[in-house]
Amino acid sequence: MNGEGINLTLKDLLTPPPVMPWREFANWIRMNNDHDIVWGWIRNGYIPSHKVGKHVMVNVALLTQHLMEKEFPG
Repeated sequence: MNGEGINLTLKDLLTPPPVMPWREFANWIRMNNDHDIVWGWIRNGYIPSHKVGKHVMVNVALLTQHLMEKEFPG
C-alpha cells in the first residue's frame, strides 16, 4: 500500500509499534499536510504522548486502548 510516499504493509496496519515519533504518527494517520493539527491534539492531551529526551513520542498502544474502550464500553 502506498499513500503519499509512505509505504505501509498490512502488517504495519495490524501491528503498529507501541510508540512512535509524533511526526511519523501524523504521517501514519494520513495527516501529512496537517502536522500542526496533530501537534495541537498532542498539546491539548487528546493523544497520549511522552517526551523522551528532546523527542515527543505518541503512545499508540494507549491511544488504541482508549479508542477500543470508547467503541466497546465495559
